[in-house]
Amino acid sequence: MDSFEINKIIAAVLVIFIVIFGITKISDYIYYVEKPAQSSYKVEFAESDTKQTSSTQAVDISALLAMGSVEHGKTVFKKCSACHSIKKGGRNNIGPALYNVLGRNMGALEDYKYSKALVAFGKNWTFEEMNSFLIKPASYIKGTKMAFAGLKKEKDRASVILYMNANADSPLELP
Repeated sequence: MDSFEINKIIAAVLVIFIVIFGITKISDYIYYVEKPAQSSYKVEFAESDTKQTSSTQAVDISALLAMGSVEHGKTVFKKCSACHSIKKGGRNNIGPALYNVLGRNMGALEDYKYSKALVAFGKNWTFEEMNSFLIKPASYIKGTKMAFAGLKKEKDRASVILYMNANADSPLELP
């Protein structure tokens, strides 16, 4: 291949680049579109405090618990039974035994190794705390070992809380 052939190939490549860029510039001048001053679709969203999540907002717990039932809680608790026991004298599985859980201090079972985050949280399991935790455990207590996605439906959470409260030696009085 001589230098004349190489020059023709280089010239062809350059002409292609010039034509492509030239067409785009010419089409920009021919089909010029002026951008609007403001957006056509304005997306509005509520102002929120980024530190306060839906799980920590105040909830009327008595109204929430009125939505649920112990029978429905027994059905929903089947999701929990893969990791937790609810029977009196039940043993710890992947998660701790939940008999007598409401009213108990978080991380109080001696024979279960809780995450440091849950132990450091240091509160008692009240109806409100359990509701907030069950929405999405990993976001309520950062660093918890519980990998459960959470119960999004209020009726399901209320029912599970009522079921756990019923499975105790002395159930807490409902609000």
